[in-house]
Amino acid sequence: MAAQFDLVIRNGRVIDGSGAPGEIADVAIVKDRIVAIDRIPLGSAEREFDVSGKTVAPGFIDAHTHDDRALLVTPDMAAKASQGVTTVVAGNCGISLAPLVSRHPPPPLDLIGDAESYKYAKFGNYLDALDASPAAVNSVSLVGHSTLRVGAMADFDRPATDAELGQMRDRLRAALDDGAIGLSSGTFYPPAAAAPTAEVTALAEIAGEAGAIYATHMRDETDNVVESIAESVEIAIKGGVPLIISHHKVAGRANHGRTVETLPLILDAMKHHSVGLDVYPYVAASSILIASRLSQAEKVVIAWSTGEPEAAGRDLSDIARDWQITEVEAIERLNPAGAIYFLMNEADVRRVLQFPETMIGSDGLPHDSHPHPRLWGTFPRVLGHYARDVGLFSLEEAVRRMTSLPASRFGLSGRGRLSPGTYADIVVFDADTIVDRATFDDPTLPAAGIEFVLVNGQIVWRDGAPTGARPGRALRRQNLRRERDAAVSK
Repeated sequence: MAAQFDLVIRNGRVIDGSGAPGEIADVAIVKDRIVAIDRIPLGSAEREFDVSGKTVAPGFIDAHTHDDRALLVTPDMAAKASQGVTTVVAGNCGISLAPLVSRHPPPPLDLIGDAESYKYAKFGNYLDALDASPAAVNSVSLVGHSTLRVGAMADFDRPATDAELGQMRDRLRAALDDGAIGLSSGTFYPPAAAAPTAEVTALAEIAGEAGAIYATHMRDETDNVVESIAESVEIAIKGGVPLIISHHKVAGRANHGRTVETLPLILDAMKHHSVGLDVYPYVAASSILIASRLSQAEKVVIAWSTGEPEAAGRDLSDIARDWQITEVEAIERLNPAGAIYFLMNEADVRRVLQFPETMIGSDGLPHDSHPHPRLWGTFPRVLGHYARDVGLFSLEEAVRRMTSLPASRFGLSGRGRLSPGTYADIVVFDADTIVDRATFDDPTLPAAGIEFVLVNGQIVWRDGAPTGARPGRALRRQNLRRERDAAVSK
């Protein structure tokens, strides 16, 4: 008799992503879909894995990444697959690879690609490239406001003219038509810092008209964080678009503890508008190297440097001392460069993590020569350290933050839950041993406790290594909407 299923995962504790308690069950898969979660007779499948004592969960959705280029140049996506991530949200903080052709991408666009990478005049060209060379994981992509500005303006230290804004709006509209899921902004960064609220609102309106979303690296996460939340909410309301506040934090010594102010503001905004947020589980940030952050940080570690590549991984203060110059002078010598800034307070990180609507996003920079450990460790750190060891929330609730919650926010139909008919994006892990191993000194160590990972029914990570399978899909907004509508009609 022919096998009824392609694969059955047996005897695991199935956590479905809803937040409900896990139950022992078998999961049956045919092609790229889950077809049954029940007790399945032995011998029903071509392959059967007994995972007794292990947890079976929906593949994790990384709500905030800069994986735009990594999907193409490191398609095994080991940094993410090794954590159980099966879908990434790219194009955040106002930075996307497309639509832009540029020989001199300014910071922070250089965080995700060099001049050779910015070659996609249309957003559809970028998505087509992902189709032609699939990655191991799925992806959805935002269009960056800074990317649009760089493509339309020669001087970024001013508001866009009507003609320039019109060009940005046209390119955003075309990108959304091509399949982008929304707009992102990063008015903290130099290419967009001079953009007034009205300019971003005019772009948010295009996203709102298309039924897309708006994610923002706010203008200020330090002294003016409250005002920045208000601006972000104003843009979203006037634009008629759901808002996602990226990597919510209160940075700088003077602001430690201020999440007791910011989270109630976000909660109040949620009562009147669709507002979400994400966080990474660390007290250090990572971005371009700029002198203005020195006064806010307890410590600064160099992540990469074009002029002084051997500086990667070293403390800025040690570098300055060795060179017998000031830290500001060292920054000038190191740039263009990236850095890891120890800016936050652990109590604030935990408070944001505990907020019920907080999604998990790594915000990792995959092309740094000495990256922040969040690139490899975010999801196991939440599961192992914060859920199991610290007890901030249950394992089921931790999984919800990583699966059904982001799937709902980003409109990822058929993903983020384990149920018959959903896509077979699955992670199997040991809840007793899962933990991040990546550290600030050794940031690329894969996590412990991940057994294997499936994307669209194919195993992409097993026995501590990529399998070579690349079944990931570049998910387009229109297709996601059609799947959602079809599911509703059933």
